[in-house]
Amino acid sequence: MRKILVVGAGQSGLQIALGLQAQGYEVTLMSNRTADEIRSGRVMSTQCMFHTALQHERDIQANFWESQAPRIEGVGVSVAGPDGARVIDWVGKLDGYAQSVDQRVKMAGWMDTFAQRGGQLVIHGAAVGDLDYFSRTYDLVLVSAGKGELVSMFERDAARSPFDAPQRALSVAYVHGLGPRPEHPEFDAVRCNLVPGVGELFVMPTLTTSGRADILFWEGIPGGPLDVFQGIKDPSEHLALTLELLEKFLPWEYARATKVELTDAGGTLAGRYAPTVRKPIGRLPSGGLVLGVADVVVANDPITGQGSNSASKCAASYISSIVEHGDKPFDAEWMQSAFDRYWETAQHVTKWTNAMLGAPPEHVLNMLGAAGQLQPVADRFANGFNDPADFENFFFDPEKAAAYLESVAPGA
Repeated sequence: MRKILVVGAGQSGLQIALGLQAQGYEVTLMSNRTADEIRSGRVMSTQCMFHTALQHERDIQANFWESQAPRIEGVGVSVAGPDGARVIDWVGKLDGYAQSVDQRVKMAGWMDTFAQRGGQLVIHGAAVGDLDYFSRTYDLVLVSAGKGELVSMFERDAARSPFDAPQRALSVAYVHGLGPRPEHPEFDAVRCNLVPGVGELFVMPTLTTSGRADILFWEGIPGGPLDVFQGIKDPSEHLALTLELLEKFLPWEYARATKVELTDAGGTLAGRYAPTVRKPIGRLPSGGLVLGVADVVVANDPITGQGSNSASKCAASYISSIVEHGDKPFDAEWMQSAFDRYWETAQHVTKWTNAMLGAPPEHVLNMLGAAGQLQPVADRFANGFNDPADFENFFFDPEKAAAYLESVAPGA
């Protein structure tokens, strides 16, 4: 029985651990926190998982909250004009629904399940020296802890990392009490509100520790009017500032938010990081090798909502590469090939995300505007969140975009 060590208990690390456990591997999972500490701690992310990523969870029988979490049936886009009115407003329908489950709920639940199924769970914040020791007793060590010392083992891939500084200041509040959405009260959607030159607000329904909730997620251009959350420790002050910015820049969203309250004292989060692609193989002082997972090796800005989706897709890809490799050694050549297989998917996410961080070119603005009149355009854009590879076909290139819009125009 092959022995695998997974360091880091996030979406990807836990999904790999549960998936390999189901395949009969002897898996050890190392986490710096217990399930109870995660469950009662601060929110860790925003997340909206689309159909393909949800299916990967179903495939390993880990979709425990599917019947409870809100079914997200669309992705909506609004653009604010200089006078605070909406100049663009539409919603595209998803072919398969999406869902969001607070990672405090999911990671704690998955960790308990891993232990109940006989997995070895080690509560320890691993350093490089620990991995040096453990690498001698495991056939493969996977590093899925996306922050801290361990990430430094993986060299930045400059050719794939156009940014060396954060492109957005991030601020999150989980709330109860958001009013119904008047545009489409009959179904839930993730709504993206663009404030040109300022940033973006995402609103998404989620399942949290206290039931149904909504996430208010500001992405502010650094140094701009939304970049004001650093240093705020008081959750109520964080929420008040979130709402103040809503009232100023997005009055149609603020109208729904006048009675909101935080889900819990841990329901806020703020930070920033530079989008980075890293080389997938880490070398330990002893010469041993470890393989980087998910946002250890491909960390995109959350502007396109791909973090948990990419983590799920990375886990599924790595599981397949491990199982198909059989009893052969997990050497550097295999590690590189496992990453390259995942990059075939991840490269589209990185290209799209980095494009969305810049000022949109004219053909993209035309596309967003056309989606308000042409439902097929809105629907295709929405479904790109599930399959970002499709953006290659109609989004990046002005000529392809024009040809696509012409093909769906009335009378075409």
